[in-house]
Amino acid sequence: MKDYGVFDILGPVMIGPSSSHTAGAARIGKISSEIAKGFFHKVTFNLHGSFAKTYKGHGTDRALVAGVLGMEPSDERIKDSLNIAKEKGILIEFIETDLGYVHPNTVKVDFHYKDRDDFYVIGSSIGGGNIIITNINGNEVEFSGDYPTILLKYKDQKGSISKISSIISNEDINIATMKVSREGDIATMVMEIDSPIEDKIIDNISSLNEIIYITGINPITR
Repeated sequence: MKDYGVFDILGPVMIGPSSSHTAGAARIGKISSEIAKGFFHKVTFNLHGSFAKTYKGHGTDRALVAGVLGMEPSDERIKDSLNIAKEKGILIEFIETDLGYVHPNTVKVDFHYKDRDDFYVIGSSIGGGNIIITNINGNEVEFSGDYPTILLKYKDQKGSISKISSIISNEDINIATMKVSREGDIATMVMEIDSPIEDKIIDNISSLNEIIYITGINPITR
């Protein structure tokens, strides 16, 4: 039997009527923007299932936009997020779509840039403010954002995992989970660690010749 904590019973601190449609949506938006990075001029939210049917009435639209603008689920500015995005010159688009066999509360967040290719993140809000990120620009992943997470894309070479792990270990940090997938000679790694991610760790891993992409995400408030 699962042990339930206070958070599981009370739910998240949030602005809005629904933990799945507002708190979870805001967390997806914020994590997505931290993964995508850069100065995007437009964001397209491709809404699936329940998200597509109720996004206006439940405030999912405002929560998603607030998230990509960097707001926490408890931020009182969420209700004004659409206007804030407009003031910042960021175009916002919502599209109702079918993303296939995924959770009903799923969104594909497309970031559009003027100086680089578009970038997308797919995430699902699974209840109680909890989320799962399932795809990053075509790479299948699975992580919750509840723990410090390092995302890597690199040219798979003998010893790559060992070198990356050694950098973490040398900082006296424990690796909680590590998932690696590979397509051809390109590998994707999702690593959750037990300590906050510092710039030094990202810089040291980035110095490895095989690294193509890396970002670190510290936990997003629920």
